[in-house]
Amino acid sequence: MAQVYSKALQKTISVERTIGKIKGNKKGPTIVFFSGIHGNESAGVFALQEVLYSIKSKKEIVKGNIYGVLGNPKALELNQRYVDSDLNRIWTSSNIEALKTKERLNTEEKEQVELYCLLKEILKNNKGPFYFIDLHTTSSRTLPFITINDAIINRKFSKLFPVPIVLGIEEYLNGPLLSYINELGYVSLGFESGQHDEHNAITNGIAFIYLSLVFTNIINKADVLDYNKHYNQLNGTSNNITDIFEVIYLHKIKNGEIFKMKTGFKSFQNIKRGEALAISDNKEIVSKYNAKIFMPLYQTKGREGFFIIKRINTFFLKLSVLLRRFKADNFFVLFPGVSWENRERKVLQVNLKTAKFMVKPLFHLLGYRNKQVNKTHLKLYNRERVAKVEMYKNEIWYKKPLN
Repeated sequence: MAQVYSKALQKTISVERTIGKIKGNKKGPTIVFFSGIHGNESAGVFALQEVLYSIKSKKEIVKGNIYGVLGNPKALELNQRYVDSDLNRIWTSSNIEALKTKERLNTEEKEQVELYCLLKEILKNNKGPFYFIDLHTTSSRTLPFITINDAIINRKFSKLFPVPIVLGIEEYLNGPLLSYINELGYVSLGFESGQHDEHNAITNGIAFIYLSLVFTNIINKADVLDYNKHYNQLNGTSNNITDIFEVIYLHKIKNGEIFKMKTGFKSFQNIKRGEALAISDNKEIVSKYNAKIFMPLYQTKGREGFFIIKRINTFFLKLSVLLRRFKADNFFVLFPGVSWENRERKVLQVNLKTAKFMVKPLFHLLGYRNKQVNKTHLKLYNRERVAKVEMYKNEIWYKKPLN
């Protein structure tokens, strides 16, 4: 049992690992909400508890299963991002495999073991379709937004919400929880509801949870009190922006680097080429792009100083859907130095000499964003080829064209 405090509400609540579990009277999808993966992000915990409490007495309206999961109890009690290591940066297959033989685990590794076992239990004991949503907040002011790994199932589901979407973050981060779940082929998305201690972050979280339950058909729209209020809450606080953006740059903070963001920046704010953004080791960092700043760092813990994003043209979004439908990436292996690493054709292996001449946006169109580099080769991972499309193809949202 963890004691979690909200500065916005000036309130403390007691929560267990499973904040709530509701099994509906009728068969349906399974949705899993994670919250508090970062210990200084309590808004999602409070939003989840409120929604689950309000639904619990009305189980008859639920089709399927709803889980609310607490991420990092000890860090939440300390109100800090993490204790020993970032719990949202250690979800790689190699890390998980190493936990099986590791003699001593740090705080976050112990939490990871518990979350991993719970995840396996949920997948074993329930039928799909499965939906996984990770609730977060940011250290800077921001519009509410969704982050996704670049798979069409994620794009289509995310487009139901009246908020901006940012994809491609998996190309710059190693080990987020949702990237691991995406590798398993399920719909998974992150929702950033606002600044850590703003009351709006909780209100936006509540609205997003209700909309998620409706869009997955776990609860009917008519059974949600003030549904339009929740929808308009997100639409209003996102300034009616529903575009899809992609990450084009990350300033990664190095070990020993003294980094300080310039004051006053907020996510989705326009920036100009040459504009001063931060100070690193007493030197000014200026933007190389006319674009938008994204998740500037205004907290002591964290290795991502700031991201830069740009809007993706609708033409290229539609083109990418078409190319992936026909598996156009099969033509990549016709180039010298390019081959499939395995028979399942989920990973492309590109000789580094060849990679210099291959255009990055082409890989993006076909869903290759996550990558690993060794001495001789670049390995590119495709979320599209592992996506469990069969599980979702009969869902109403999947049948809609992607605008």
